[in-house]
Amino acid sequence: MTELFNKLKIGDLEINNRMVLAPMTRARAGESRVANDLMAEYYAQRADTGLIISEASSISEQALGWNNSPGIYTDEHVKGWEKVTKAIHEKDGKIFLQLWHYGRASHTSFHPELGLAVAPSAIKINEEYIHTPEGKQAHETPRALEIDEIKTTIEDYKNAAKRAKEAGFDGVEIHGANGYLIDTFLQSYTNKREDEYGGSIENRSRFLFEVVEAVTEVWDSSRVGVRISPNGAFNDMGSKDFREQFLYIAKELNKYNLAYLHVMDGLGFGFHELGEPMILSEFKEVYNGLIIGNVGYTKDSAEETIKAGNADMIAFGRPFISNPDLVYRFKNNLELNVDAEISDWYSDIGARGYTDFPVYGESLVKK
Repeated sequence: MTELFNKLKIGDLEINNRMVLAPMTRARAGESRVANDLMAEYYAQRADTGLIISEASSISEQALGWNNSPGIYTDEHVKGWEKVTKAIHEKDGKIFLQLWHYGRASHTSFHPELGLAVAPSAIKINEEYIHTPEGKQAHETPRALEIDEIKTTIEDYKNAAKRAKEAGFDGVEIHGANGYLIDTFLQSYTNKREDEYGGSIENRSRFLFEVVEAVTEVWDSSRVGVRISPNGAFNDMGSKDFREQFLYIAKELNKYNLAYLHVMDGLGFGFHELGEPMILSEFKEVYNGLIIGNVGYTKDSAEETIKAGNADMIAFGRPFISNPDLVYRFKNNLELNVDAEISDWYSDIGARGYTDFPVYGESLVKK
């Protein structure tokens, strides 16, 4: 089987294989939220991946919502990420930065001077607690954004895209999944607005499209991807009209000639069970560009999906945590390392469970 290891062009960007390092929050940036040498080592270990999508990075202080996750809204953030992109490019790797706004899933303690988390509508997450800088706390009811604040937030995305370019990234991915700000605008369950950003499917999509338009003023559209999670229940999500909503988004995104559409089609991240889950072939019918499939893929299922024409690339998450040389292992049918401890996935504990996994000597990884 060779589908995963064929080269591919994303616009004018050639990638060496169809494997993608999925964006995974690993919480090693510390309180400064500045990418560091350890993070550069982590990403460089995985540089033989066709495309790396960085962990989600906050576009502003208001966008914060995860302890020790990185940012992309200050000069210091740019300098930190430069270490990462330099390490990747020295190994002929390619990396996109994921642009993130935590939205209603955040908490006042992440930005005490700014107050409550923001969202399209003042609807609280129906889950027990959130991990905050002050420990576990109950979810708060977010504050609905005013129109002028929506415009400011779109400008935050644009400025973050500029900083990503300054930091040397090859492109950016707009995080529109998993119950964060953009996803909550898209979905009828969390968007009860009655203005031009709510109500109809078209209006609920407006915020995403305006973010895309702002970001593509900075980057050529062929260097901008969008991520969605049509089946996802994470952060208390799921809408009865999910199929109509997400097929509309996919069809309309054709207008922008994007790098790719990143679809979390697998159900391993939670499924809202509001209908038959959406599958990649549905998106292939309406979206003309490249598609990345994600969540729960194995080497065999990834090969089959690409061969069937339902995706062009496949993103792998958890296998890459404990196998920095996953490309090499897949290519040579080698056994995978034992999975990392869940407690190490996103804990600010340094190299343990992060950069200390054994690798095969012939891989591109340098230990």
